[in-house]
Amino acid sequence: MAAKLEFGTHSTGEVIDLRHLTARDLDPLLQEECAAWLRQLSWDFNMSADLVRRFVDMRALTGSALLVDGEVAGYMYYVIEEDKGLVGDVYVREKFRNVERENLLLANALAPIMEAPGVRRIEAQLMMLPYERKGLAPRPDCLSLFERNFMRIDLTRNTLAKGHVRRPVYIEKWSDHYHDAAANLIAAAYAGHVDSRINDQYRTPNGARRFLHNIVVYPGCGSFNRAASYVAFEGVSGALCGISLASQVTPATGHVTQICVSPAVRGTGVGHELLRQTLGTLRGLGCSAASLTVTASNDDAVGLYERVGFETIHRFWAYVWEGF
Repeated sequence: MAAKLEFGTHSTGEVIDLRHLTARDLDPLLQEECAAWLRQLSWDFNMSADLVRRFVDMRALTGSALLVDGEVAGYMYYVIEEDKGLVGDVYVREKFRNVERENLLLANALAPIMEAPGVRRIEAQLMMLPYERKGLAPRPDCLSLFERNFMRIDLTRNTLAKGHVRRPVYIEKWSDHYHDAAANLIAAAYAGHVDSRINDQYRTPNGARRFLHNIVVYPGCGSFNRAASYVAFEGVSGALCGISLASQVTPATGHVTQICVSPAVRGTGVGHELLRQTLGTLRGLGCSAASLTVTASNDDAVGLYERVGFETIHRFWAYVWEGF
């Protein structure tokens, strides 16, 4: 059915180029992956799966699939952006799943990315790779791992009380003309922060602009929910000092895609108030739950989310390869 990649066959199966497959070939795998996202995270993965189907049929998705006894057992895809590679997804069907097969697919992503001219870094946040596989990824010599929590709040039982904001601010709904100011805020808020080690887009305003564009336009973090997205401004200077952006991942579940405040207002209750307004709006729109992801070592953020009612329901790893 397909020509082999240079990596050829392996005891765990045959690795083939995704461009030799059709969306129909991948459909059983994608249906299982969608079911896993919905079951484990209350997340409708169908829009992302449909993008995979479309690009596979266009022969435009760079990646590999794993065949076991002629059946598509797993797949991965990746993209290269300037000096960085991104592993977009790795998924192996449950009946075929083991670390060796997952690593075979990961290795088939890392090798061509590392050989690409000018690439200095590879990032991956692979929610469906088992948490228990810590330290069992290819190229551990240049790999850094960051534990991440997927947290969820029951909006039918938890309501955030209005807190005391200890700084003059005013809050407005998100508008696209705040895009540049929000990018500058993100770069300032994450300077020296562990999350900027996980996602280098947080390090510069230009990178943050790309990050914001991705969460507003593309469905990887759900469908952007403008009604539940807010910005905060300092009352005296009028400078943007906080954002809370949200998406919809199922009709009954929202997701906080980004929340941060400027260093100048950190610890003054602005972040709590932004989160309160986002969650209140999501509840008013009919959401019974909301979720977010947070780096486990970010004790202040994790503590805030737990105090208002979020619980960790899933753990996963963010992978960063550098210095290869």
